[in-house]
Amino acid sequence: MSTATSLLTGPDAGEILQAALGPTGARLLSWRPVQVDYQPARGSTAGYRARVRWPDQRVTSERFAAYTGKPPAGTLVVGDGQEQVAVWRFPHDPYLPGLAAAFDPAAVARLLAAFRLGEGEVRLAVRAYRPRRRAVIEAVGPAGRLFLKIVRPARVEELHRRHRLCTAAGVPVPPSLGYTPDGVVVLQALSGQTMRDALLSGQPSMPTPAEVLALLDRLPAELVEAPPRRSWADRAGHYAAVIAGVLPGHADAVRRLAEAITAGAGEGPVVPVHGDFYENQLQVTRGRITGLLDLDTAGGGERLDDLACLLGHLSVLAQIHRRRATAINRLGSRYLAAFDATVDPVWLRYRTAAVVLSLATGPHRVQQPGWQAVTDRRLRLAHQWAEAAESYRRRR
Repeated sequence: MSTATSLLTGPDAGEILQAALGPTGARLLSWRPVQVDYQPARGSTAGYRARVRWPDQRVTSERFAAYTGKPPAGTLVVGDGQEQVAVWRFPHDPYLPGLAAAFDPAAVARLLAAFRLGEGEVRLAVRAYRPRRRAVIEAVGPAGRLFLKIVRPARVEELHRRHRLCTAAGVPVPPSLGYTPDGVVVLQALSGQTMRDALLSGQPSMPTPAEVLALLDRLPAELVEAPPRRSWADRAGHYAAVIAGVLPGHADAVRRLAEAITAGAGEGPVVPVHGDFYENQLQVTRGRITGLLDLDTAGGGERLDDLACLLGHLSVLAQIHRRRATAINRLGSRYLAAFDATVDPVWLRYRTAAVVLSLATGPHRVQQPGWQAVTDRRLRLAHQWAEAAESYRRRR
């Protein structure tokens, strides 16, 4: 395991988190890592949940984060002369300056009033937080249920523009009601439930392959104006390095897998893509698609990657939820058969192997109990997709 990862998850991490409490007089009672984003040679990030006792004896649950790379000026940095770690307490993420206000009910009430979304009390709940990257806060107030998406300020205007472009093109994305320069996009809530929840609850009807393809066809051409995103295959080497860093015994095998994926995955035309297209990004109602979430990665790319992302996630979902594995795999097979008719089947299987390889980094990132064994199962699944690609190529 890397030195950075050991520092963020080992016994010294408690002292790092205590430093984030500064002169408040509060004491850290307990802590556990809930995210560890290991990035070879670029600095690793960890997120924590902790219990803190304050000077008035209140005990609260808190979120913290730490980063081993070079942080923005003004960030608290602790170290022993050899290792340096930036540390902060949620919501004071130095990379997401809009987060503190987005988690302040009074500030959000003022923001919604300024956007002419009504005046009154607002209730807030954290729905997602990836330190240094993004956060989602649910806000319930006079305008009903809204979501505040917090990103780095340099990305906020483009994210708002993507939502407006897709809404104008008839893509059922959450409409953007406005944004702030410090990185907050105000999004309208959509109806329905995620396709993942529908699958796991046993609902019989799911979107047809034709409906999935039609949704991707509706993505507006203007999304391609941005530089094309790197394909899943292009990033296979990176994910292999991440896995090798936390499981050195897999280094040779995962490196060979990444090389096979990169060599065999082909290259398709650049078209508008979602960029992270899988079942939890799709809202459905009675088996029909009613929403498409999370446009952070939308832009120019290859249709192969969006299709492979859905297939790869479904195959991993079947591993996780074994009771529903038959139904999930049956749906994945339907999609695969239909997608084969629209893109190169060999390339599609290699791209799907690349997606599963990326998902093999997840168990360690979220510090899942027994993450080593779960990672191993996902690596075997990635190998199976690569072997299926090679088998198809030989038959052809």
